[in-house]
Parts: sequence; structure tokens; C-alpha cells
Amino acid sequence: MQIKGTTRVCGLIGNPVAHSLSPFIHNKLAQGMGIDLAYVTFKVDGDKVSQAVNGAYALDIMGMNVTVPHKQAVMDPIVEIDPLANAIGAVNTLVRVDGGYKGYNTDILGLKRELKEAGVDLKNRDVVILGAGGAARAIAFLCASEEARRIDICNRTVEKAKSIEEAVKTYYKTDYNRDIDIRSKQIENYTFDGPDGYLVIQATSIGLAPNVDDVVIEDPKFYERAEVGVDIIYNPAETKFMKLMKMHGAQACNGLMMLLYQAVAAFELWNDCQVDSKVIDSVRNELIDEMKKPNIVLIGFMGSGKSSLGRWIAKNHDYELIDTDEAIEKKEGRSISDIFETDGEDYFRNLETELIKELSSKKGKIISVGGGLPVKEENQTYLKQAGKVVYLKASLEELVKRLSGDDKRPLLKGSDLKTKIESLMEKRKDIYSSVSDIEIDTTGREFEDLYEEIINN
Repeated sequence: MQIKGTTRVCGLIGNPVAHSLSPFIHNKLAQGMGIDLAYVTFKVDGDKVSQAVNGAYALDIMGMNVTVPHKQAVMDPIVEIDPLANAIGAVNTLVRVDGGYKGYNTDILGLKRELKEAGVDLKNRDVVILGAGGAARAIAFLCASEEARRIDICNRTVEKAKSIEEAVKTYYKTDYNRDIDIRSKQIENYTFDGPDGYLVIQATSIGLAPNVDDVVIEDPKFYERAEVGVDIIYNPAETKFMKLMKMHGAQACNGLMMLLYQAVAAFELWNDCQVDSKVIDSVRNELIDEMKKPNIVLIGFMGSGKSSLGRWIAKNHDYELIDTDEAIEKKEGRSISDIFETDGEDYFRNLETELIKELSSKKGKIISVGGGLPVKEENQTYLKQAGKVVYLKASLEELVKRLSGDDKRPLLKGSDLKTKIESLMEKRKDIYSSVSDIEIDTTGREFEDLYEEIINN
């Protein structure tokens, strides 16, 4: 993609946004359609949403997507809201109009198109929605708009389900004079009291990596009576909910296509166009391939070459590099040395745990982790879930050579560098070996050679 003076900009606001798939999807759509557009991410803190929206308009940004936690807050600074998005109470797409932006909710359009592709018609169908968060609210409105026969919203807190029920009933009664059969249910011991063959839409975060063995409902009879199950989660590609659906003979699909189709809907709104079906098919295939591409996780002692090899692989083999030390420094706004001096090593290790837990659910990344991160037992589980773990090794003499003169590493400060390195290596080497899938000596080897060994083992 060539950025020119005429290139229009679209983007995503939210927090976090660094690992979103939206740039991948939208830039592929723009490329396929021959539209001069670049899509980027903008991390926006909760108290800066209005400033971000107004600033984007001043900068002539053509449109934006909105992700958590800003889908409600963004409704305040925009100048117009689509009636259905207003009723849902959440906006995920901003389209530039005179004086500001108009807000839409393309999440429901994404799910509608995914269901259509799967051959599922909502009209006159019984639907069970698991969860009562923002996604469940949008899904309930979609089911009502498509004239589902009955909608059950199941949640641990019935009051949250009740608020969705009342909002849907009020909207369709007031605007369309339609009575909607929508019911709030306690999810514990839930049983559908109508006929078999219902559609289940799993709209909670339960089952997300790394908690891939979790599921909202365990009861086999619930799955035996269902005909179709849709999980809005797309990582992992097959959740336990989906496995249970398939195990009992039901059709099951994940939320990856919903993600793609909501992006297509937003792209069409921004560009006043219809995306060619061949372009959608191409992006779909590339997106599926991207989700299949495993992470490469580089571990090892400081100075073993994790960052430099990671940068080379990212540049030459279409991976995104995430260096955990750099990510923590950026988030904290200070150096690791400052973190150690001000808050201590335990604080820093907890930051590492939070980050590697988040990264364990990502795909297509090169993750270069700090030398001490694998030592913490909790982190070892997340490392194994994150991808192929590669232990980069180097001799003591080579490490001393590489680290001499480096005064930015808190654990190596002071005299007698060789003794400190040797002592830490002795404590960590067995942990590195136990966590890793493969071990590679980096001394005197070219990056291409190291990469070939990583992907071929």
C-alpha cells in the first residue's frame, strides 16, 4: 500500500487497540477495491473520547470504528445517530457528515450477514441469547428486527437481561407497533420450554483464550435440543461451546465472519460503495489464514538475540512484533529501570503477567519476552498457550560480550558482570528448557537460518 498526499484515513478508537484485526481487514478491502485509503488504530483513554472524535473531524479523518470500552461514550460527541443504533445504545462505526460524524451499529449487520451465509433465517425462529452485555443487546435487536418468533436472554444477573427485554419491547412497540416475544431468564439451570430446534447465540466472553475450557452452560440436553450455535468469539477458532454443539449434532460457527462482515458494512458506509463479492472472498481467505498463523514466542536470557531476531522476522515474514519489555515501558511511560527503582521487581513481574495473558489470545505475532518472564509459574501456562515457544541460547562468553556496557538492565547493575550472568543463567536455564518447544543456539548464525529452523520444527 502506497501512502500519498491524497490518501484518506480511517481508523479504530478504543483501549486497547494494538492487537486488533481491523487494520488487516480494512487495508485488505481498500487494496482489493482499489480505494486510496489507509486504516490505523488510535488508543484513546476513557476521558478523552470527545476530544478524540472532535480532533478526528478536524483532521479530516473520513470515518472510524469504535471498540470497547467506548461504544456508549462515543454517542455524546457525534452529531447524529442512526435510530437503531440509538435504541441499541451502542455505536461502533462513525461516518463523516457535515459538522461531525453520524453513528451506526454495524455489529448487527455483521451477524445478520454471517447467519445468512450459514443458511440461518431468523424469521419465525426461536433464539436463545447467552449473556446480557453490549453484544447481546445488539443481537436481541437484530433478532427482533428479523421477526424471530421468540427470544430468550439468559444471564446470571436477570436484571441486566430485563433491561434489554424492556428496551427491545419499547422500541418496536413505539416505532413499529409490534409486540416482541422476548423473555429474561436466569442462566443457571436454564431449560428452553418451547420446541426443539432453537438457535443459540453465545454472546459472552466465556471461552476466550486462555480460558478455552470454559462454557456458559454444561448441560448436554441443552445442546441436544439446539439446531444451530453461533459463538461471537473467534479466538479460539473452535470454543468449547462450539464443540458441544457439534458433539450433539448441531451446526456451529464462530464470530470471525461476523467481524469481517461488520467491517465490510462500515467500509461501504465510509466509501458509499458495495464491496465486490470476490474481494470479500479474498479477504475472508486471507483472514482465515492469518488466524491460523501461530505466534512465535522467543524466550531466553537477556542478550540472547530475542529482540533483534524478532525485528528481522517481523520485517521479512509479515509478522507483527511485540517486545514485552518495550510494550510495558510504553504503557507505563517510563523505563524498566525506573519501574524497578520506584515500584520494585514484583510490580514489574505482575505487569509482565497481565501482558502475556493478553497476548496468549493473539495470532500472527512474534512475541519477544523479557528474560525473567518465564520464571514466574503462572506465566509459563500463558507462554505455552501463546504459540510456539523458542528458547534462544548463547554461550556465557557470548552473552558477556553482548551485554558489556549495557547499563539499562536492573538485574545486571554493578560489578562482576560475568558472575551475575552465570548465576542468573543457572537459575533460569532449566525453566527455559521446560517451557520451550524448541531450543536454538544463536551464536554465529544468520537470522534466515534461525527462522528456517523455527518454522521447520
